[in-house]
Amino acid sequence: MNNRAVDAVIFDLGGVIMRNGSPRDFTQQYPDHDPAHIAELIMGPHHLDTDHPWHQVERGEISFAQCREMTQQLLAAAGVMPPARSPKESTSARSSFAFELNDDMVAFIHDLRSADIPTAILTNNVREFRQWWWPLLDFDALFTTIVDSHEVGMRKPNPAIYQLTLDRLGVSATRAAFLDDLHANVVAASAVGLHGIHVEPDSMPAIQHARTLAGLA
Repeated sequence: MNNRAVDAVIFDLGGVIMRNGSPRDFTQQYPDHDPAHIAELIMGPHHLDTDHPWHQVERGEISFAQCREMTQQLLAAAGVMPPARSPKESTSARSSFAFELNDDMVAFIHDLRSADIPTAILTNNVREFRQWWWPLLDFDALFTTIVDSHEVGMRKPNPAIYQLTLDRLGVSATRAAFLDDLHANVVAASAVGLHGIHVEPDSMPAIQHARTLAGLA
């Protein structure tokens, strides 16, 4: 007998499938400042979809270079100085970012696919970042669909991007689980009707919750 509470599982990318790529990767570069303040300066309010430069770049409206310049102006206006870097570090930071796979989450995704349970990625992301994460997995084989904010001109927590993902999967909100490391995105997903699961730095409790919903516990 099918004991699944959901028929599909949707994953965020940074902070979920990847161990890094979450706001803390930005805020820890400014150890002398309040992390919440730095996060809002650099990435805008998590619970809203606004005209903040980070929100614009995630919707594909501006380039990452434009976003970076605008963000530096916001930081300067707030009296926040950029972290000191050597010339080598500065060049490296501008040219690449080393994403790190969450092996536990990837193993769960493989288990879902082995059980013929559809999977999706729903990510707020930047066009220029894809070159750094796309080579790490066979995403086309592992995921039924990938909804990348810069490609669709929408971003979480806009309800429309959750609905677009559900439409592509062909499932109703109440029959899908959604995993994200940002609580605001989980709240927005739950408001749409999804089974929202907040992923902490220790992702195993979230994985176990999702496994149970998918009937794989």
